[in-house]
Amino acid sequence: MFDYETLKLIWWLLVGVLLVGFAVMDGHDMGVGTLLPFVGKGDVERRVVINTVGPHWDGNQVWFITGGGAIFAAWPLVYATAFSGFYWAMLAVLWALFFRPVGFDYRSKIHNATWRSTWDWGLFIGGFVPPVIFGVAFGNLLQGVPFGFDQYLVSTYTGSFWQLLNPFALLAGVVSSAMITLQGATYLAHRTEGVVQARTIKAGTGAALIMVAGFIAAGVWLQGMDGYRISSVVIPSALPDPMTKTVVREAGAWMANYAAMPALWLLPALGVVGALLAVVLMRSGHTLSAFVASSLATTGVIATAGASMFPFIMPSSTHLAASLTVWDSVSSHLTLGIMFWATVLFMPFIVVYTGWAYRVMRGKVTAAYIRENEHGAY
Repeated sequence: MFDYETLKLIWWLLVGVLLVGFAVMDGHDMGVGTLLPFVGKGDVERRVVINTVGPHWDGNQVWFITGGGAIFAAWPLVYATAFSGFYWAMLAVLWALFFRPVGFDYRSKIHNATWRSTWDWGLFIGGFVPPVIFGVAFGNLLQGVPFGFDQYLVSTYTGSFWQLLNPFALLAGVVSSAMITLQGATYLAHRTEGVVQARTIKAGTGAALIMVAGFIAAGVWLQGMDGYRISSVVIPSALPDPMTKTVVREAGAWMANYAAMPALWLLPALGVVGALLAVVLMRSGHTLSAFVASSLATTGVIATAGASMFPFIMPSSTHLAASLTVWDSVSSHLTLGIMFWATVLFMPFIVVYTGWAYRVMRGKVTAAYIRENEHGAY
């Protein structure tokens, strides 16, 4: 069994892996939904787009569910505080996600242009809104969230929904949306051909440029922003209690980890280079390699946020000492250990099954396929 400090670090990494897995796997489904009304100009073309992800989009939801479950079990204080403070934002995500299952299942059931167009825009909402809100949430985490704890460690959020929509958070939302759109574009380009593929590559190029520009702008902004630093002694193996430390805010504190470990600069570099490389590969016809490059860019962007904030997970802007970190917001040693071995046991099954499913469903989705499977395809 690992010691408590090691398990805390392991679960910080595992939650990061689950977030990356969600952004890569469920993200390309959402990216395809975002592109749907724009790259498909007629009913057949839009059915081509839908059928690239229709058979497996719900299977990719396992990353979303597992990520939420892992945060609940490994970081209970983070889960309780975030879902209370971001309550209306989380509801907006859920409301947007409602459009996905009904959109995929009912969109082509009725031969009516208005009916089908309505569900196309529903699938757009289900693909576009969640990444924007997740990006806005990360933008607010980097600025600090207004919450505190009472003597019983019950959290109280003192902000409002509209305070979440500040300029830096909106910029983070733009980066997140563009990143997911690029992810969807590389996948869609790999699974389609002809005019749909051409429109997708054009849209993916635009998304990549917006993502890179926004990501660099956010990085420059972050250097002058007041970050967080623990000024008291930290005992990583201690029992979790977020109120036993002292935290200060300092300009440029989010860049301290990069100064201490210059190798971390490879993470934002991966985000920028991966996105640009995805465009080059996509436009040259190497669509599968473009999808890999886009996935690496997504990994770089998410890892950059995690590396910048470490060891903080959810800083507090109103009660600095209440800021939640890797060391003081986790479950017990026993819980983390049991969850670790459960992950080691079950995660390979998820990876193997997902790989097998995508191998079975490989190949191009064409207009001819849609016409031949008029009553079977989505």
